[in-house]
Order: sequence, then structure tokens, then C-alpha cells
Amino acid sequence: MESVVAGFAVFAFLVIFLSLGIWVFASILLVSVVALYTLGDMDLVRIGTINAAIFNRYAAAWELSAIPMFIWMGEIVFRTDISMRLFRGLSPFVNMIPGRLLHTNVMGCTMFAAISGSSTATTATVGKITTRELFNRGYDKSLSVGSLAGAGSLGLMIPPSLVLIVYGILAEQSVAKLFAAGVFPGLMISGLFTVYIAVRAWINPSIAPEKAQQYALRDYLSALGDLFPILLLMTIVLGSIYTGVATPSEAAAVGVCVSLILVVLTRQFSLNLMVESLMGALKTSTMICILLIAAAVLSTALGFLHIPKDVAAGIASLELSPWGLLAILSVFYLGLGLLLEGNSIVVMTLPIALPLVVQAGFDPVWFGIYLVLMIEMAAITPPIGFNLFVLQGATGYPIGRVARSAFPFFLLMVLGVFLLAIFPQIALWFPNLIYGS
Repeated sequence: MESVVAGFAVFAFLVIFLSLGIWVFASILLVSVVALYTLGDMDLVRIGTINAAIFNRYAAAWELSAIPMFIWMGEIVFRTDISMRLFRGLSPFVNMIPGRLLHTNVMGCTMFAAISGSSTATTATVGKITTRELFNRGYDKSLSVGSLAGAGSLGLMIPPSLVLIVYGILAEQSVAKLFAAGVFPGLMISGLFTVYIAVRAWINPSIAPEKAQQYALRDYLSALGDLFPILLLMTIVLGSIYTGVATPSEAAAVGVCVSLILVVLTRQFSLNLMVESLMGALKTSTMICILLIAAAVLSTALGFLHIPKDVAAGIASLELSPWGLLAILSVFYLGLGLLLEGNSIVVMTLPIALPLVVQAGFDPVWFGIYLVLMIEMAAITPPIGFNLFVLQGATGYPIGRVARSAFPFFLLMVLGVFLLAIFPQIALWFPNLIYGS
């Protein structure tokens, strides 16, 4: 009973601090200190000693070095013409599929996600080219915007995913194994989007009014040349991880080097590009890393208060089936997705949710993929869905209109959650093949 009261108190503290407009990481740190001081009967000196040890341990964590490297690689690509090359390169290959250029949103985001790791960066980079082109050519605006909102969220799932790195560190799971687990679920969601667009276009051809063009062999070869930079980065980064040649952190550093070489070879290198990409990477990686440290502090505080252990025991006493637990967690995460962004959801809930799902018999690697898929859904749900705000800025549409356009793709993600739950091998087969079960 004491742990239940303590849990509600911690939640109340968090709601109060967040409602005051305090930054998420600062709110989490404050909650940890206040909870240990008021509920754990600890003095401030001991709390400070515990938190200092956590800060030192995470500041020296080698796994964290992958985060700024992957972000920097995405920032470099974002500031070049690679996104325009991506649109040109994909156009001939989607020409004969119902919906034609609408598929460049899905396929472009799928490919760019493999070198970005960020949902908002994927949406912004692909969207700055495709939305203008699709609108000018008369494609259905609602489907253009909605498909980009949904497909942009693949940046969270398809490796190198920053959220999977965060989850791996907090859950003490192999980041490389999580990357492998994210491949086929990401492709599954991408495939659902592609099929949906094709069916919509087959039923109503007017959503893709442009006639199919005729392309010669040289056009396809030229398109492959445009796709070469992204294909090269994907092959080097992901190939080095899956073959065991490099760790995720080492692969990220190699990816940065290759992206810089590509920028030099395409004559786009400049001092301004270096400064802007570094500053962008610094801001984003600092935000993620401080959230991680705050989450570790909160997790430690909850451990001292015995909240995760007692909550897990309490839920276990309800004798819920694994499916019942998963249903409750799904509703819980959908609710959080209306208010918080992805990294915040992971760091705030994992200390309690992970012991529950492991006790229920779920694989922690599978749960990481499930959690990221739930966060992808949060990226396109108002009022906090970041992809919606990116597209609002790109199109000038009201946020409500963007959200309505994205709703069918939200439902397709719900279908993806069901498929992942019923067939867990969608996530587990590939990592088990590479690294063993």
C-alpha cells in the first residue's frame, strides 16, 4: 500500500512540475530529488552522492557516443541535395505502381530513415521536396500529407534509430540486436502504407492524375546514380553493424566520415555546412543525453522506493493474461502519446513497464520494437505530434487538417501493432538469425 501511495505521489509531483512549464529533464530530476527526500527519508547529501554517481556512470557510457554521431550524419545529409536526388531516383521505380509519385513519400522516408534515426528529420528532409512536387503535379493533397506524416515516423523504427539506442541503454539490451529487430517491422509498416496508397489509387485514380511516363534503361541507371549516396551510407553503416565488423558507435563514426566524403565529392562542402550541422547535432544529442541521465536518476529513485517491484507484484496479483497487460499498456501509451514526445515516454515509463512485460513472458527486445511502434503513433497524434507540426510548417495547413490526413496511417500502425503482437517473429527472427536467440 505504501508503494502505491508513493507511486501516486511521484506521478503527482511530475504533473505539477510539467504543468509549471519546467523542461521535461528538469522535471524528472526534481521529482527524483523530492521523492527521495520526502518519501525515502534521505538527506540531500546522500541524494546528491547517489545522483553524482549516476551522472558519472552515464557520462562515460560508450553507447552514448553513437547518438551524436548518428545525429550529425543526418544533419549533414539534411543540408545537402541528397533529398532531391532521392526523389529523382525513386520516381522511375514507382512509375507503374498505382499512386505513382505518392509512393516516393513512403519509400523516400524508409530509405532516409536508415541514415537519420530521427522522425522529425526524416519528415522534414523528404517533405521539403515531395510535398511541393506532389502538389504542383496535382496529386491528392490529403494523401500526400498523410502518407508523409506516417512514413516520416519510420525514422524512429528503422535503424539507426535514436529511440532504440535510448531503449537499449535503459533496458540494458544490445543496441545492435535492437537495430536488427527493427528492420522487418519497419519494412512491414512501410509495406502497409504502400499497399494502402496503391489500393486508394486503384479505387480512385484521380488522386494520382499524372499519367505514367515511359523510362528508358539509361533513365533507370541515372536514377540509381541519384540513389547511390543513400544506398552507400545504408550499406556501410548497417552492413558493418550486422556483420559484426563495427559496433553501432563505430559504425556511426564511419557513417559521418562517409557522408563528409560524399559532400566533398558532390562539391557541397562549406564551413557554413559544418557549423550548422555540428550545432544541430549538438543541440539534439544534448537533449537526448540529458533525458537519459534524468531517466536513470528517476529509475534509481523508484528503485529505492520499491515502486517498480511492488507495482509489478500488484499487477501480477490481478492475474492478467499477457494479452490483457499488453492491451492496458497500449491504451496507456496512446494516452501518453497525446501529451509527450517519444524519448520522454521511454525514459519516464520504462522503469515500471519493463519489469511487468518481462514478468508476463514478453521478450525485452520485442517489447522495445512494440514500444517504438507506439511512439511512432504518438508522432502523428495531436496535440504534441511533432510530425504534424513539421508538416504544418511545410504546407501551411491547420494542424487539425494535417491530423485528419494522417489518421488513416495511424490506423495502419494500429494494425501493425496487432500483427507484431500476434507474430512476434516479425521482430525477433532477424536478430535471432544474426546473433542467436
